[in-house]
Amino acid sequence: MSGITLLDGAVGQELVNRAGDPPTPLWSTQTMIDHPDLLREVHDAYFAAGATVATTNSYTILQNRLQHAGLQGQMAPLMEMAVTAARTARDVAGHGRIAGAIGPLLASYRPDICPPPDKAENLYERPMRLLGEHGVDLLLLETMASTPQAEGALRAASRTGLTVWLAVTVQDEDGTRLRSGEALNGLAPLIERFRPDAVLINCTRPEAVAPALDILKTFDRPFGAYANGFTAITQAFLQDGATVDALSARTDLTPAAYADFALEWVAQGASIVGGCCEIGPDHIAELASRLHAAGHTLT
Repeated sequence: MSGITLLDGAVGQELVNRAGDPPTPLWSTQTMIDHPDLLREVHDAYFAAGATVATTNSYTILQNRLQHAGLQGQMAPLMEMAVTAARTARDVAGHGRIAGAIGPLLASYRPDICPPPDKAENLYERPMRLLGEHGVDLLLLETMASTPQAEGALRAASRTGLTVWLAVTVQDEDGTRLRSGEALNGLAPLIERFRPDAVLINCTRPEAVAPALDILKTFDRPFGAYANGFTAITQAFLQDGATVDALSARTDLTPAAYADFALEWVAQGASIVGGCCEIGPDHIAELASRLHAAGHTLT
């Protein structure tokens, strides 16, 4: 059987849930500052569950997000904190790769307010450079919701010399469209131009993933998915300054139910699977067990 890369599940949201503090717009970066020891626990839990990749808690360590929180001078130490926790957990586990997470500028699911690609490229240069300096194995460009948004991140990433995985988010009710409304297959020229090392679907309902993967497989790149466990991305969450308490976790998406979806993605040809927000260590443990039972090797 084929080799499958098993990502971890939610890092930021798992960290926020474990801390139990009132959420802030800076999300898991604030939680990491307030509870630095918790982040190692999260990474350790995913390696123990069978994950082969640790995703750094760096999704919101971006200059414009830090400025809003009065932390504009803290990017470098926060990046070091995020990568060190993942690398230490990996070293203790004795295996795995470190994916340096890069999120959208300004806000998730809001490509309408994202800077244009040329400006975004410049804003992404420093956080990507810091991730590389601290020793990540690859850059994971997460939750890109439009073609221009993906282009800005890919422009900067292509200059780092690192392996690059592009993860885009599609509409909850239509996996053939990015959250911007653009057709997912409209990414094809961008994929051809930048040739990322993998193209993924992330942070959407698992029900929307299968039709999206049918499109990704036409891009001639390794592909995969890691879905979320939210009921939906609500209008309240799309407002300025929104926090994750505007979103609700599903109660029906058990580890077994999520593994059913992920095994279907593997059957479609996905070679990278894992989980996003509200998909925790128990989900990844179940998925690892099911993949092993099906004869797959975790890489």
